Parts: sequence; C-alpha cells; structure tokens
Amino acid sequence: MAKKVVQKKKIKPLSLFIVLVFLLGLFFVVYFSLQIRVKTIVVHNTTYLNDDMILELAGIKDYPKFFLTSSRNVQKQLEKSPYIKKAKLRKKYKFQFVLEIEEEQCVFYDMNLNQYVFSDETSVPEDLISQNFRVPRLLNYVPDNKIHKFISCMGEVKETVLSKISDIEYQPNDYDKDRFLLYMDDGNMVYVTLTKFKLINHYNEVLTQVENHKGILYLDNGNHFKIME
Repeated sequence: MAKKVVQKKKIKPLSLFIVLVFLLGLFFVVYFSLQIRVKTIVVHNTTYLNDDMILELAGIKDYPKFFLTSSRNVQKQLEKSPYIKKAKLRKKYKFQFVLEIEEEQCVFYDMNLNQYVFSDETSVPEDLISQNFRVPRLLNYVPDNKIHKFISCMGEVKETVLSKISDIEYQPNDYDKDRFLLYMDDGNMVYVTLTKFKLINHYNEVLTQVENHKGILYLDNGNHFKIME
C-alpha cells in the first residue's frame, strides 16, 4: 500500500510581515482612538442648575475619554443628586457629549422642617442651589393624611402662578378639612381646597376681571371675589 505524502506549506516571509504590520496598525488605531477625549459638552433643559455644577456631578468636568466613558454611569451619577429627576447622555459626532437634564420641581419651603420640598415629596435643606428658589413658604403644619395630596396639587400649579404665591397656611374649618389660604405677592388672598386646587392656575385671568382691586378670592366655595376696603 502506497504511503500518502503530505507536504507542509511554507509561510512566505513577506506575507507574514504584511499580516504583522496590519495587526500592529490596527492595534495603534484602536489604542489612539480610545485615548481621544471629549471635545465639547452641551447641557440642555436646566433652569436652576448651571453647567459647571452638572459637569461636576457627572464626573466629566475634565472632559474624559470619549469612547471609554459609560453613558449609563454618567446618568446614574447625575441621578444621585436630589435636584435631578432624570438624566440622559448622548454621544454625538465630532466627539460631543449632549446631556439632557430633567430637574426636580421645587414647590414650597416648609417652615416647620426648614426644608425645600419637591413635587416627588423629597426635600433638601437650604444650600447654594436651593437658596435661589422662588417658591412659597408653608407656614404651619399639615397633617400626614393631607400633606401627600397637598404636595401633588402644588406640583400641578403653573410656574407663572407659583411665583406669585408668597405664603401658604393650612386653614381647615368645620365644613372642609382640606382648606388652605394662599397669600399672594400682590396683596390678595385666596382660599382653596385640595379638590379645587387646580383653579389657582386661572389666577392671572381673575386679576384682569377685578380691575386691580385687592381682596379675597374664594375658590373653596362659590368662586367669588370679595373686595377689601
């Protein structure tokens, strides 16, 4: 029986050299690409948080490496802040980071707790950020079975109206335990209940109808305006 002869193929030195050069070139392309840093960072949708603070919270103030920075980690880092409800990082062309920020909405300052309260019921003490909030003060205690609904209602007040409320008092009476008194910056007062709280969003429209008179707006019962002499 004849033996089968297997010939070994020789690798040509030139072919090996080309492969090695290609692999080495690929290595350096990948390596140097990973070293490229972020060129620009754009922050969108902030009102009370400035860009420097956002970059500090995100841990990207030193413009990190573009490809090695995890979008998810940056987002999680930002969302640890009590002032940020949601964050999203998008990587764009020309090595740009775009940060979409949704800030927490502050709705009042609780005088009893010395805390600024947000619409999600979290709160923060006064600091360099919160001291710039223009929100009404809650002057007295609101029972636990009322405060959750109250915070929810405050979260639905338009910014143009919220900024005109200076102080709020919980003032229940024999007929309604959900009654509040709002002191407005313009000298007017407004009585409103939790079930009718959304009516306060029409406050600016009411002002046009009362011809600059000062008085008490009753939104808790009857929706009428009593002029104060």
